[in-house]
Amino acid sequence: MSRPDYLNMKSSTSETIAMPADAMSGDRMEYSTVAVDGRKVLRNTYMLLSMTLLFSAAVAGTSMALNLPHPGLILTLVGYFGLLFAVHKTKDSAMGIVSVFGLTGFMGYTLGPILSAYASIPGGTGIITSALATTGLIFFGMSAWVLSTGKDLSGWGKTLMVGVLVAFVLSLGAFFFEMPALSLAVSGLFVILMSGMIAWETSNILHGGESNYIMATVSLYVSLYNLFVSLLQIFGVLGSDD
Repeated sequence: MSRPDYLNMKSSTSETIAMPADAMSGDRMEYSTVAVDGRKVLRNTYMLLSMTLLFSAAVAGTSMALNLPHPGLILTLVGYFGLLFAVHKTKDSAMGIVSVFGLTGFMGYTLGPILSAYASIPGGTGIITSALATTGLIFFGMSAWVLSTGKDLSGWGKTLMVGVLVAFVLSLGAFFFEMPALSLAVSGLFVILMSGMIAWETSNILHGGESNYIMATVSLYVSLYNLFVSLLQIFGVLGSDD
């Protein structure tokens, strides 16, 4: 029996095509191999990502309308990692879709109080709009770069993972020791890292490194979430009169 599309696995008859990766000196062009299955996974990923972003935005809007309190750092981390574990456990079944919406819905809930806080300050709506627009530009820019060049960025993986771990530890230090300057610097670091993560994950999907679009969706969603929140903080500081 053929498996349903939500169980998107590598095909045993996977084909590949060559795409230009980067212009070289003279007339020589470097090519990298792009998996045809990778394009299918990418289409499914973008479809699921768009739905989860809309759902997350709806939950965030509801959270703002109801003036719900932020769950706090500890509960946010427990909820995030717990739901992320659920996604990993169910990624090869229909329940994986449910887990993805559970995770993105929870993150939307945590975003609501943050947006309410920014909306309540002078110029807050403009800050939110600027952060949202910049997030979209970075996502489309990095994705378009990878898709148009076919670059294989698999070598970025370890560097990005180490960078994210360092940035996460620094963010905890900035939070617990109340260091605004460090917090701002970490936000800038996250913008760079998340931009790289978007490009890396897109390349990873395109070249067959990630064959499960549920996990690919979560990776891109988390990158977009962190990018947006980091830009909110940066624009908030830049727009402050203090």
